[in-house]
Amino acid sequence: MLFLIASSGAPTQSRAVSSQQSVSQESQNRRLRLYNTHTAERIELVYRQGDQYVPGALAKLDYFLRDHRTGDVRHFDPRLYDILSDLTSSIGRPGGEIDIICGYRTSSTNESLRSHTTGVAKNSLHIQAEAIDLRMPGIDTLKLRQAALALRRGGVGYYPHSDFIHVDVGRVRQWCFDCPASVIVGD
Repeated sequence: MLFLIASSGAPTQSRAVSSQQSVSQESQNRRLRLYNTHTAERIELVYRQGDQYVPGALAKLDYFLRDHRTGDVRHFDPRLYDILSDLTSSIGRPGGEIDIICGYRTSSTNESLRSHTTGVAKNSLHIQAEAIDLRMPGIDTLKLRQAALALRRGGVGYYPHSDFIHVDVGRVRQWCFDCPASVIVGD
């Protein structure tokens, strides 16, 4: 601890205590850094301070994660942001940038995707703003999947051919879309 000598000659801790408090407050802040692969937008913000979510930050994240096809916005379950924050920390990259593949989807967008691609659930939690598809630059997606599974805080899907994972705040479960047997056996 740093002690300062006041003009009276007596040691004082005021600056050291103040410095420790600001470091402690900063360590309690939960921060996200995201890149939207469809809109090329980036956002970096503190979404939670201690145990309090920051309403303005949540509104910005809701907009950032909007359905990029329609522009519709829906309020996300903020526990999903905690999963993202904990995921970056668990792989040794706290505050690392996350590439967002998909956030919120309207029912019509979901139906359109279902009719043109495979692996899209009819009652996807993306429609409820309770799911995000993502990857992280420089992190193997299989390693990211394993870290998400270890959190045991919702569903984790793995899409190796599209190189992303899905995380949600639903019940704890996992799936692997079109995975080789060696990956499924390792579950």
